[in-house]
Amino acid sequence: MNAVMEKKVSLGIIESMAPAPAPSLKKVYETKHLNLWYGDHHALKDINLDIYEKEVTAIIGPSGCGKSTYIKTLNRMIEMVPIVKTSGEILYRERNILDKAYAVEELRTKVGMVFQKPNPFPKSIYENVVYGPKIHGVKDKKILMEIVEKSLRQAALWEEVKDRLHENAYGLSGGQQQRLCIARCLAVEPDVVLMDEPTSALDPISTLKVEELVQELKKDYSIIIVTHNMQQAARISDKTAFFLNGEVVEYNDANIIFSNPSDTRTEDYITGRFG
Repeated sequence: MNAVMEKKVSLGIIESMAPAPAPSLKKVYETKHLNLWYGDHHALKDINLDIYEKEVTAIIGPSGCGKSTYIKTLNRMIEMVPIVKTSGEILYRERNILDKAYAVEELRTKVGMVFQKPNPFPKSIYENVVYGPKIHGVKDKKILMEIVEKSLRQAALWEEVKDRLHENAYGLSGGQQQRLCIARCLAVEPDVVLMDEPTSALDPISTLKVEELVQELKKDYSIIIVTHNMQQAARISDKTAFFLNGEVVEYNDANIIFSNPSDTRTEDYITGRFG
């Protein structure tokens, strides 16, 4: 038994491994020779990565390896850092999002983001969900209510909050708040959902609910998730990319990454030799 298999046995993740995905024809993202600098620091180095629609793609790697930086380029949130410079291309549905002619508002409508810590607005549960649709001009109360129910059902939260929609969202548990943030993201019907360590602040039961939700959501959305939790990546992802020192060391089907990686650095990381 090799070191990777021994580690999998010790973690108890063999049976929960995501199966090899069926071949996917459509690329939702194509990253081509992406480089990114924070001032003089070269944070992302010649990233080439294709991400396919209606799959879960996990980004793993040790702290400081560029995982969150990369995911924030996918909806141009990284531009909020004034010292950032980039080169290369990121094609979303065959359009280069780094082209300044691409309206960032249009991109962020299609590419939603769920953050590490739940960040509901200090408003009611209802107002959190309808915030995006209202900005996009939806005013009909019946339509807004339909959006609220659909989004909360998609986020597996409706049954828990349907009788308290007008209560403050801060009254929800941490796990419920995170699922509310997912519902808020889904309310504008995005194409892609980015998740930056969405369960790192949650308890195990809430984490399981979010993982189950991710598996359900990939039927309709393309999901890209950054996680420090290798067991989680093995459980829920179709493909996994291993980042190290700003580079993509290896990218493949999750079952291959976690059972038979081609690079020794990947094997060293997932078996706990570093990171």
